[in-house]
Amino acid sequence: MRLGTSSPLAHKSPEEWASNQIKLGCTTVVFPIQSYNPDQPLTSKENSEHEKTIIAYKDAAEKAGLTIAEVGIWRNALASDPDERKANRNYCIEQLRLADFLGARCAVNVAGALGPVWDGGYRENFSDEAWTMTVDMVREIIDTANVKNTYFTLEPMPWMIPTGPKEYLKLIDAVDRDNFAVHMDIINMINSADRYFHPEEFVDECAELLGNRIRSCHIKDVHLDSRYTLRLEECGPGSGEFPLRHYVTKMNEIDPDMPIILEHLDTDEQYIKYMSYLKEELNGLYKTV
Repeated sequence: MRLGTSSPLAHKSPEEWASNQIKLGCTTVVFPIQSYNPDQPLTSKENSEHEKTIIAYKDAAEKAGLTIAEVGIWRNALASDPDERKANRNYCIEQLRLADFLGARCAVNVAGALGPVWDGGYRENFSDEAWTMTVDMVREIIDTANVKNTYFTLEPMPWMIPTGPKEYLKLIDAVDRDNFAVHMDIINMINSADRYFHPEEFVDECAELLGNRIRSCHIKDVHLDSRYTLRLEECGPGSGEFPLRHYVTKMNEIDPDMPIILEHLDTDEQYIKYMSYLKEELNGLYKTV
């Protein structure tokens, strides 16, 4: 497998960006430049310069031997406001096309929320309406983008479609598009006592059911708070109780080039700290440049 982070780290040029990733121990990256900002349309000149920037980062990654794991989206494609929903879906399409141009393994988003917070948990997220909207949304994005070299994926969430591997398989069957695949965030699916206390079994189930459909993975940890009622808290690797080496071993068995991306930390210093932990904990499993 290939280690990477969701942080571009502080840098002043594409070459320094790539060099810093290598120094950190990364062999894969999350692409740090977006296709465009729908809230701030570019002029023709600005668009040309933006394309040059994208190409410069792409070339820097290739020269350094860094694969591009994913292109992030992180917009609510199910937003209730029609104008916001349209803008967000257009952004999804352009980010997917960017992933295709880069040869990234996937573009990734969450399904979206039927409530005011774009990634929030709501009862309506599990309605028949939400399911139909999600299937239609994924089809629309894939069909419009018409990509050849990448996949559109949805990150599983604890309170949003899909919450587990069986639901993900059902969604794949319903969408029925070759370029729809799986983004694996195992910690996001630890939303019950059963999954928390039987983590190896849950990892094995995910690997068995989703297998070679998995294009990229996130890594972090989860801790069970002693206070009532059930409180599962995301935390940095090694600060919780999840069997991370077992998780990564299973993902590595599926694909020796599988990206494992460290995420949700606040500072470059934290990324450096937890990457050091992962390199020690996952010794012998990850590729080096």
